[in-house]
Order: sequence, then structure tokens, then C-alpha cells
Amino acid sequence: MKTICFYFQIHQPFRLKRYRFFDIGNDHYYYDDFQNEEIIRRIAERCYLPANKAILEMIKTSGGKFKVAFSISGMALEQMEIYTPEVIDSFKELAATGNVEFLSETYAHSLSSLGDPAEFKHQVQKQEDKIKSLFGVKPKVFRNTELIYSDEISEMVYAMGYKGMLTEGAKHILGWKSPNYVYSSCTEPKLKLLLKNDRFSEDLSDRFSNYSWNEYPLTADKYISWIAATPDSEQIINLFMNYEVLGSLHPAETGIFDFFKALPRFAAEKGIGFSTPSEVLALMKPVDCISVPYPMSWVDEERDCSSWLGNVLQQEAFRKLNEIGERVRLSQTRRIRQDWYYLQSSDHFYYMSTKHIGAGFSPYDNPYDAFNNYMNVLSDFIVRVNAEFPETIENEELNSLLTTIKNQGEEIEELQKELDKCKKKVAKKAASAE
Repeated sequence: MKTICFYFQIHQPFRLKRYRFFDIGNDHYYYDDFQNEEIIRRIAERCYLPANKAILEMIKTSGGKFKVAFSISGMALEQMEIYTPEVIDSFKELAATGNVEFLSETYAHSLSSLGDPAEFKHQVQKQEDKIKSLFGVKPKVFRNTELIYSDEISEMVYAMGYKGMLTEGAKHILGWKSPNYVYSSCTEPKLKLLLKNDRFSEDLSDRFSNYSWNEYPLTADKYISWIAATPDSEQIINLFMNYEVLGSLHPAETGIFDFFKALPRFAAEKGIGFSTPSEVLALMKPVDCISVPYPMSWVDEERDCSSWLGNVLQQEAFRKLNEIGERVRLSQTRRIRQDWYYLQSSDHFYYMSTKHIGAGFSPYDNPYDAFNNYMNVLSDFIVRVNAEFPETIENEELNSLLTTIKNQGEEIEELQKELDKCKKKVAKKAASAE
């Protein structure tokens, strides 16, 4: 029996305000609160709330047969908690059905897997904790930022205890192979991989409301018939996309919600089911392994990471950011740790890309403005980090000093406990003597 595996990405960065060179050292608040609030409220109204309502309805009307998976970055969850708590409530309602799976990722939707393994591991743990605290479940399957994947990343993900991961079904990796099977990592054979079906995913995410598309308009029965026509041996169709496809990228007036709601009925007629990633990975065995020596993603024709690290501006910003990672992780200052996460969002590097000028996704006039603004903010952040941990102290020496201080603190705490016990004993003896 064929099954469809729906996965939706949800992420919103904390966008930076205009931050000038002369603000460095004087202004330590970096964010455009007005824009961040306006954007997430607008998307919540157009997408998150109506889409969640539609999915809940689909689960109920299908008798619990419709299933879906989400990956919601920590950045998005924080903004929902601040500006649109009703969205969090609607996701909790979906979680309660048992038909929705929440995947793990990097908390900041960051590129840490490409430059800072320690930070990568730290953020994944933080994201796990966030999902557990909000929805009461521990993620079992991993998806990296923008489906970035490589052999090296697969080793890190497996070492963190994950047995399954989602990534892109890139043609330059698969060659003649189909994405409609379960694969495994060549370097970690026990890590199973689900690969995005580009054609069917992009029929929805990119082409659904394109009037010039030769298949327009796309109806639910036509779409399901295409899936049903795939070879019988291809049992899994992975539909991975941005959640904003529902209502934002394709507004409600395009009929996207009606199309989506009709899918379970036509799928049932063709004997096609719906599964979460965990269910697919539990039932199906890998047919082969794939080797990905260089990182790939689900973005652009190249399906690589050049959208974030393809030019010297991006590479310099990424290098400067990673240089201070070890010191920041030693910090116990809440604001520094918070800003550290917010500054790692991949969006900041995407805005610096010279590949997407005029694409409409950037709050900046051009990539150079994005770079200058980010570097001004990062410069101030580095000043704050250096004020706490001077550059004159090497990282190893600093780590050793902090470890010593921590150990001494724990020792003092133990001695204080012993002292308190002794005081109680003395007090008891004094009381009995009286």
C-alpha cells in the first residue's frame, strides 16, 4: 500500500533592525520588534491558524487516517509564544490527536552543522527540550536546517541518538534512483533517510497557483492519480515543503485549502494512506545507501549550500560568528546566550546572497546592506562577549579557569551542607542538655 508522508517546515527569524556603525558599543538591542510582530501575526492569520484548523478537520473526517509531521524552529516557537500564543494552542490540539509528529532540528534554524559541531549538538538538545516542554513529546526523527545533509552530518545526527533523518532527494546524488524508497547513510548504515520527492512536492509548493503551468488548475483527484500511477514498488511519497504554502505563498483564494482538504478522500479511493516519518521508518527497510560527501540542501537548482555560504560576504560573516562560539557557550549571561541563538539563524546569511537579489524575501535593499548591518550587530555582540571573557585569555585556559571555579563552587556547596548538618546536631544536643 502506498503512503504519503507530509512534512512541513515552520520557521521565523528574529529580524534585525537598522543597526549603524555608531551604534556599536552604545545599543545592545538588535531586533526589529515591529516587523517581527507584524510578519508572524500576518502569517498566523493567513496560514498557521487556518491550516491547523484544516488539518484537525482532516484528521477527524478521515477517521484518524490523515497524518502529518512538523518541524518548528525554536525561533518560531518563541515568537509564537510572544505574539500569537493561540497558534501554540492550536498545535497542542493537533498534538493531542496522536496523528501529528514533531521533528527535531537546530533551535535557531542555524548553519551550525556546517561549522560548529559542538553548537550543533547543543542546539539540537535545546530544541528537543523545547518540543518536550510545549507538546509533551520527544522528537524521534531529525531534519536539519533547510534539509542540509552530508555524510559527516549524518554521523553527528546518529551519534545524538537519532535513527532517522529527512533530507533532499537531489538528482545529482540519486542519479537514476527514485526518492520513493527508504535509504540509509553510507557512513552510518543504521541511520535511515527519507528523501523529498521534488516533483510532487513542488507541484504544490511552487506550481499550484501558477496560471502558466500546463497542468493548471491542479485538483486533488488529478494529483492523487499522479501519485497512484507511480510504480507499485515505490511505496512512499515524501511531500516536504514550507508550511506557508498553505494560505500564505498560495493564498486561500487560490483554492489551496479546498484542495488540501480533499486529498484524504481521493487518496482513500486509490488505496493510498498517510504516515508520519517515524511510522515509515519503523515499517520500511532501506533499499540502498547514499553517499553525500559535500553538503546538500533543498534550496535552488544546485541543491547545495551556496545560498547561505556561496560568497565572500557570507563566508566572512559565518567565520566571525563561529570564532566566538566556544566563549559564548561558557557564558551564563542570559542575554548573551539569547542573542547568540538569534544571530545564528540561517536567514541572516541568506539575505547576503547575491543569487536572490530582488527575490522579495529580504528586508534589505541589497546583499551588501544585509552584510553591513549584520556585521555591525555582530561587532557589538563580540564586544560584549570580550567584556565578559577577554580575548587575551585563550579558550582552553578560560575553560580550565571556569571549570575550576565551578568545581570550587560545588565543593563549597558540599561543605556548606556539612556545616548545616553539624549546626543541626549541635542545636539538638544543646536542646537535649537543657
